[in-house]
Amino acid sequence: LRDNRIQLERSTPNELTISISDVVLSDEGEYTCSIFTMPVRTAKALVTVLGIPQKPQIFGHEQPIDEEKIARLTCRSSGSKPAAQLRWKKGNKELKDEGTEVVEDPNGKTFTVSSRVEFRVTKEDNEAEVTCTVDHESLQNSERSTTQKLQVHYKPTAKIEPHPQYPREGEKLRLQCDGQGNPIPQEFLWEKEGSDVPLQLSSDSVLIFPFLNKSDSGTYVCTATSSMGSVVAKYNLDVSGLSGRRVPVGSLTEEGVTGSAGRVGAKPGSSPCASARWYASPVPSTSSTYHAVIGGVVAVIVFLLLSLLIVLGHYLIRHKGTYLTHEAKGSDDAPDADTAIINAEGGQAGSDDKKEYFI
Repeated sequence: LRDNRIQLERSTPNELTISISDVVLSDEGEYTCSIFTMPVRTAKALVTVLGIPQKPQIFGHEQPIDEEKIARLTCRSSGSKPAAQLRWKKGNKELKDEGTEVVEDPNGKTFTVSSRVEFRVTKEDNEAEVTCTVDHESLQNSERSTTQKLQVHYKPTAKIEPHPQYPREGEKLRLQCDGQGNPIPQEFLWEKEGSDVPLQLSSDSVLIFPFLNKSDSGTYVCTATSSMGSVVAKYNLDVSGLSGRRVPVGSLTEEGVTGSAGRVGAKPGSSPCASARWYASPVPSTSSTYHAVIGGVVAVIVFLLLSLLIVLGHYLIRHKGTYLTHEAKGSDDAPDADTAIINAEGGQAGSDDKKEYFI
């Protein structure tokens, strides 16, 4: 035997056995066995060599894909004989391919198989695993597959979180503009509604109030911006000795989402694409409870004083005083007015002084 890979395993008058190690594609062909007897006996065997497919490769995932765009992925495997089969999965869901292409390799014996899939991506597809698996009879019960994670760019979301959650006058307050998205927002614009001057524009998402006072009351707007657009979140701050409690209206704290790349001037009051806001409603604090109790006591005292003044005035009106003087003395027995006057004057002359009595 000229090839060292071919060894004679068994030789008897009735049987001749050889073995071939490190089989290659060129070993495929027709083998003839001859036993030189009288007459010579000959037998032929056709040997087929399977080409084991290489591990598949996925193309088209190298760059992030914007949400709502079409992802086009290609899976390719070479070296199979006969041509292998390719199948796709996204997570645990099977994907139907858009077509398979089989091309003969330069050696003229094996094949390269390519398969394509297309699907629309959403933000939920970010970090989703896409798997391409090659099926071939040479792999028996095993399989060869490749998995890649998708990178999906999507519009940002934002919400404002106060720290502490229920701020009060005189305290330090931090407003955290929590921006999420892919890519994550890198620019945060803080404004106060009604003011023409921005409060802060930087990569810092935190707005700090060292010492809260009533003049800080108002609606604060955070505009978070990424390459996928801008989003607006609002927080209503009421500094009046009462703490603020956020009451959600809708499912998000964002409005005015824009889809163009770069800095987008999404301003409060613009038509929102996704509308949801956080408003503040007052919740009585401990100090406000004390004020309410004191106000109630004062009101009761004022009511009692007014009632007492009303009763006393009524009593004085009913007991009005009369004036008794000696000028009218003797008028009761006078037959007429002239006599009464004369008697009164006489009475006045005989008196040392005139006394008045007030009741």
